[in-house]
This record gives sequence, structure tokens and C-alpha cells, in this order.
Amino acid sequence: MALPQVTPPPRGIARIVPPHPLRAAVIMLVFTAALYALEAVDQVTGQTLDNDGIISRRLDGLWGILWAPLLHGGWPHLISNTVPFLLFGWLAMAGGIRQWIGVTALIWVGSGALVWLTGPSYTSTIGMSGVIFGWLLFLLVRGFFARSARQIVLGVVLLVLEGGILWGVLPGTPGVSWQAHLFGALFGILAAWMVARADRRQAPAPTTPGFV
Repeated sequence: MALPQVTPPPRGIARIVPPHPLRAAVIMLVFTAALYALEAVDQVTGQTLDNDGIISRRLDGLWGILWAPLLHGGWPHLISNTVPFLLFGWLAMAGGIRQWIGVTALIWVGSGALVWLTGPSYTSTIGMSGVIFGWLLFLLVRGFFARSARQIVLGVVLLVLEGGILWGVLPGTPGVSWQAHLFGALFGILAAWMVARADRRQAPAPTTPGFV
């Protein structure tokens, strides 16, 4: 009697923590330190850097797609983003640094471009929240695309602990760019699908039944 063979997900996509946890932690801490240094410069210069955010449908606002996530509207804004930035960014490195750079770039540029197209006129949209939402959704759904039980469990845990922030994709809070949150989340889902698809193309042929 033939037994069905189950192809385990490729090792990279099945992992739930970075292959080099300390290196990943250092990268995230250095990245965070850079955000705090930029905010310090912004405060010293009278918050002039905040004008370099995404200004919707203006050609000079296109540069904000690159710079907006690095800028924050004061210390409370940056501090509120710090813990999810560190946690989700670190966990998103489970597939390695190269994959993390690709996922982050897709979320960063993709969500920023759509904010430029759809955001409120004559306002400068800034903050890392769009990227954070992208990382969170990437972590929540990648296990389903990769068919990895461990990643699905991690996604459920994150949903229970941090799922409340997902309300931020809905309009209603004055001064908060729900567009950045929504588009960041959508590009996070797209990134999870693309990563799983790419890894499955590189997966070896199934040999023996197994689950990861």
C-alpha cells in the first residue's frame, strides 16, 4: 500500500527565528539607534526633517517614499514604534538577511508608493508603522503559504499578543495614516506569498513523509 508523501517546507521558510540570532539582534539595534539619532537631529533642527515625508501626488513628495519610514513625529511616536519594530523586524529575519532585505524593501517602497497615490493632500506622511504592519502580516500568514506548522503557531501567538494593532488599518484616528498601515499589511502578505513560492521552487523532490 502506497503512503502519501508530504514535502516539508524548505528549511529557510520553515524557520521561526533567525539563523544567526545575535547578528540579527545587532542589526535591529543598530537600525533602531539610527532612528533615534535621526529623531534627535530632527528635534535639534526644529523638526525640519519631518517635511521630507511622503507628500501625496506631488513630484517633490516622491523622495519621501525612501525617507518617510526613517522619520517620526516626535519622541512619543518613535517610542511607541520601538518594541514592535525590534520584535517583528528580528523575527522577519528567520529566512536570512538577504530575504529580510527583499521583504523589507518590497513593503517599504510598495506601501510608500500607494500612500503617495492615495494619501491626504498637502500632508507629510512619516513613520515606520507601514513597515511594521508589513512585517507583522508577513509573520502572520507566511506559515500558511509555506505549510509550516511552527510558523502558523508563531503567527497565532503574535495575533493574540499584538493583533490589536491591526485595527490601525481602518480609518478613524486623526493624525494617523491608516493608508500606510493598510498598504504595509497588504505588501507584507504579498511578500509572504512570494517568499514561499520562491522557496518551493528551490525545494528538493520529496523523499520520505515528514512534517516540519
